[in-house]
Amino acid sequence: MQLIKNFINGEFAVAADQKFFEKRSPLDNRVIAQVAEAGRNEVNAAVRSARDALLGEWGALTMDRRTELLYAVADEITRRFDDFVEAEMADTGQPHHVMANAFIPRGAANFKVFADVVKNVPGESFEMATPDGRGALNYTIRKPKGVIGVICPWNAPFLLMTWKVGPALACGNTVVVKPSEETPLTASLLGEVMNTVGVPKGVYNVVHGFGPDSAGQFLTETPEVDAITFTGETRTGAAIMKAASNGMRDVSFELGGKNAGIVFADCDFDAALDGIFRSSFLNTGQVCLGTERVYVERPIFERFVQALKEKAEAVRYGRPEDHASNYGPLISQEHRAKVLSYYEKAKAEGATIVTGGGVPDMPAELKDGAWIQPTIWTGLAETATVIKGEIFGPCCHVRPFDTEDEVINLANDTEYGLATAIWTRDLARAHRVAARVDVGITWVNSWFLRDLRTPFGGAKQSGIGREGGVHSLDFYTETRNVCVKL
Repeated sequence: MQLIKNFINGEFAVAADQKFFEKRSPLDNRVIAQVAEAGRNEVNAAVRSARDALLGEWGALTMDRRTELLYAVADEITRRFDDFVEAEMADTGQPHHVMANAFIPRGAANFKVFADVVKNVPGESFEMATPDGRGALNYTIRKPKGVIGVICPWNAPFLLMTWKVGPALACGNTVVVKPSEETPLTASLLGEVMNTVGVPKGVYNVVHGFGPDSAGQFLTETPEVDAITFTGETRTGAAIMKAASNGMRDVSFELGGKNAGIVFADCDFDAALDGIFRSSFLNTGQVCLGTERVYVERPIFERFVQALKEKAEAVRYGRPEDHASNYGPLISQEHRAKVLSYYEKAKAEGATIVTGGGVPDMPAELKDGAWIQPTIWTGLAETATVIKGEIFGPCCHVRPFDTEDEVINLANDTEYGLATAIWTRDLARAHRVAARVDVGITWVNSWFLRDLRTPFGGAKQSGIGREGGVHSLDFYTETRNVCVKL
């Protein structure tokens, strides 16, 4: 049993009247930690410490020294790699290979990548004429925005948290992180890393808790937070946006998605099959960029559905440390109940259940976990509940299509616009379709490839703003103009 404390001003703190909440394992529903819930006083203390660091030691550091520290953070994460993998597996229940090969290494890389970006992005300069003929010179400088509120999701907690913390610190800001109540461990572990490498106190703070009437609400309401970055549900993003309007504070949101995968008959069949399988079922379907709507050109539709069914039925359930397993549980019993409710709605609305649709038969030691079957449907109208609403589980509906225009209209028929993946050998078609699908990121013959220098974010109800490379700098800094009369 672990005791997870808030991390404020470089110290792990517990208040005299501290309230705690339980963190349960998604594997077996066993309580694995007691987590200190931050009240308004703790949140305000964290924000004050962040402000003090900004005005003090951290704000006085040179860019070179600041980026050296971020490199040291990445190196210390790598040195403690096994600790982070174990913590993330305990929080999420996902397989070891997902944590060790993707989520933790990419989380560490976020600190080095953005340390490099901030050192190598040039400013603008312009000469202008003046009436006296002497002219003037304009140039830009970037200054940190201030104290950043970072509100993180539970599906890839360390990766998505560092995706925000890395560039925020690289730009000279300080942060107060509110991790999901479902996944508190790696955010706290990063506090130990910050202390080990000598990051000044108050630069990185962590407050645990929930949303309404808890740490999340308190963090977004305080006007001492200069900007807020959030990944999560669209509904929560709307609430945060209202809170941020007090003080006209900037926001950057990655919100919900109902992403389409488009498979043309001329695709590399095996590559497309593997790609759609990964995008639908990786991380037990708990990926913002995942595919819940699959459109397959009619000549290969039946073959594709059968092959996808065989792959889904071959997943191996088990504990994350069991290297023979490749499929974990959902994050919680509450989330499983939500996903199962969608499974029932699909059945009630007339779906053909190709595979899945329920709960797998697990051994006694895992039967109380949040396990669920990967599920494939066909035969539903585009107005069906499971085609319109984001489920965030291991499921997809597969529908045939006949023409390019038809599938573009199908892909765009959603209030969301986060991502899509197109599978075709016809490069001209790939370019045409990519330009017409209304999303923030399109993959062609791939999925989940991310160059951190490129813009990332959603269209429509899937988000506001762009992060990645110089686009992160645009959010985490204020760009100022200096005009010098010559």
